[in-house]
Formats: sequence, structure tokens, C-alpha cells
Amino acid sequence: MKLNKIIEIAVNSLNDKKAKEISAIEVGELTVIAEYFILATATSSTHVKALADIVEENLSKEGFEPDHIEGKATGWILLDYAGVVIHIFTKDTREFYNLDRLWSDGKQIDLDNILTSVREEN
Repeated sequence: MKLNKIIEIAVNSLNDKKAKEISAIEVGELTVIAEYFILATATSSTHVKALADIVEENLSKEGFEPDHIEGKATGWILLDYAGVVIHIFTKDTREFYNLDRLWSDGKQIDLDNILTSVREEN
């Protein structure tokens, strides 16, 4: 239940702040690193930082603190919440590392039921 709440808060925080290509992958059967990965694309390095900040802030309000944070000064920030690892990338960085392909054997999580707000695309 705790992991589901982290996913819900993180995905909605990313969506509310206009992250692109948000996805969640269940990877627990494939690795000991985490149970779930959340991937999101930002429009710039400044947007990457803003997205990471709002996710961290909103999770903290609910009592969840990251075990580890990597990449605060790069085009890829990783927020590790034990069972849920959140990856926020610039478009170029996401395409270069292609974690979507790397973890394609994982189960894609349908985010339609998780998202509490619908954002119209510009």
C-alpha cells in the first residue's frame, strides 16, 4: 500500500507540473533495485529540477523521504524511495539512456486510474 501511495503522489505531481511521457514500470521481478520505476521527461534542465523538487516536496508532506537522490546538477535526476525509483530526464537524456527499452520486460502500469487530474496537451 505504501508503494502505491508513493506512485500516486509522484505521478500526479509530475502530471500537474507538465512532465511529458510519464510512465511506470513494475520491475520487482527483474531486479532487486526496486519494485517500480517511474519515468518522466522534462522540457529543460530547469524543468527537471522543478519536477524533482515538487515530487520530493509532495511526498515529504505525506511522510515519505527519499533514501537517496542522484544528479541534482544534471539532465537526469533520480529520486530513490526504496521500492519506487523516480527518474526525471531531459528528452535527449531519456532517449540516450533509453530505460524504457532497457526495462521493457517489466510490466507497464496503467496510469489512467492513478492520475487525478487531466491535463490538455498544448
